[in-house]
Amino acid sequence: MIRTEEQSAFQDIARRFAQEHLASGYMAREQAAVLDRALLRQMGSLGLIGPDMPAEFGGIGATGVSSGIIMEEIARGDFNIAYVQLLASLMGGILARHASPAITAAWVPRIVAGDAVVGLALTEPRGGSDAANLILRATRRGDGYVLSGEKNSISFADQADAFVVFARTGQPGSGARGISAFFVMADSAGLTRTRLNCIGSKLVGRGSLFFDDVFVPEANRLGQENAGFVQVMQGFDYSRALIGLQCIGAAQASLDEAWQYTQDRQAFGAPIAQYQGVTFPLAEADTILTAARQLCFHTLALRDAGLAHTAEAAMCKWFAPKSAVDIIHQCLLTHGHYGWTMDTPHQQRLRDVMGLEIGDGTAQIMKLIIARERVGRAAVAHARPKEGSSKEGSA
Repeated sequence: MIRTEEQSAFQDIARRFAQEHLASGYMAREQAAVLDRALLRQMGSLGLIGPDMPAEFGGIGATGVSSGIIMEEIARGDFNIAYVQLLASLMGGILARHASPAITAAWVPRIVAGDAVVGLALTEPRGGSDAANLILRATRRGDGYVLSGEKNSISFADQADAFVVFARTGQPGSGARGISAFFVMADSAGLTRTRLNCIGSKLVGRGSLFFDDVFVPEANRLGQENAGFVQVMQGFDYSRALIGLQCIGAAQASLDEAWQYTQDRQAFGAPIAQYQGVTFPLAEADTILTAARQLCFHTLALRDAGLAHTAEAAMCKWFAPKSAVDIIHQCLLTHGHYGWTMDTPHQQRLRDVMGLEIGDGTAQIMKLIIARERVGRAAVAHARPKEGSSKEGSA
C-alpha cells in the first residue's frame, strides 16, 4: 500500500516505539499479566492510542487507514498492548457517538491519553455467537436502571476502569430490538470481577463480570432505549479490520525473525536459506500475509470513503487471524527444536493470536455475514445468528 507522508510518519513513530519499548518486554509482560499504565500514558503522549478520535477529545482525527498502520506496528512489538489501541478506537468511537456530552468529555480524552481503559461487556455464559440473545437484565428504577446478571469472557475484565454493558430492557424474545447499552463504572456497588485462566493473551486477561443490582443512572444509557445493540454494533466493521492488522503485525514479527534465522542457521555446511524446503513455506507465508494486509487496508479505505464494507470487514476477521496462526506456526517449525522452547516469542504469539480466531466473531459467523451481504438473508434463513447476532467469544 502506498502511504502518504503523514502516514509514513505515523508508521515511523509507531515502529520506533514498538521496537524500543514493546518488543523486548513482550514475554515479560505476559508473566506480569498486568497493564503497565505508565507505558500506556507514554503511548498516549505520542498519539498512538485512539488516533482516529476527534481533536476535541485529544485525538488527531486520523483516518481508519492511518489507525490501521499504527495498529500493525504496535502489534509487531506486542500483540496484547495493541489490543488497548483496538479498544480505544472501538470504545472511544462508541462513546463519542452515543454517550452523553458529559461522559464523552470526561472519558474519551482519558482513553486517548492512556489514562483509562474501557471494556466491552457483551458476551454471556449461554452463548457468544447468538449475541443478541441476552439474559442480563436492566430494570427501570427511579432515575435509572438496575442491572442483574453475568457477563463472561470479557477483555480486561479485572483491569478496565469502566465498561459499556449490553443488557435487555425489552421483553424476552425481543432480540436485538430489546437491548440497551450502558456506561458502567468498574467500581460500581454490586459489580464483582474475576479472571479466567486463558491459554493466551494473559496481559489482556479475560474474565467474568457479576452484576448484583448494580444501579446505573439514566444519563449513562448510550443511545435510545432498546436500540443500543443496533446502534453500537455499527462500530464492529471498523474493529474487525483493525483486528486483522493486529494479527498480521504479530505474524510479520515472527516471519521477519524466521527469514533472519534461515540466514544465520547453518546445516550441511551452508545457511538453511539455500534449501527450498525451508524457504518455500516462508515465501508462501509472505505472499498470504501481504494479501491479508491488502484486504484489511482495502476495507479501511472503503470505510474512510464512506462506502459499504461489512462483507470485507468479515473477511478480514476470519482470514487474517487464521492466516496469522498458520504463519506463526510455520515460523516456529522453521526454528526447529529451538522454536519448540518457551524461550522464543513464537509460542506466545501463536497462543495470543489464536484467541482472536474465537473472540470478536468466529470464522463461521464471519462467513455467514459475508453470505448475507452477497445474497441477502435467504443465505442464512435457517441458520443462526438471527438478526443482529454477529459476535462470539470474548468482548
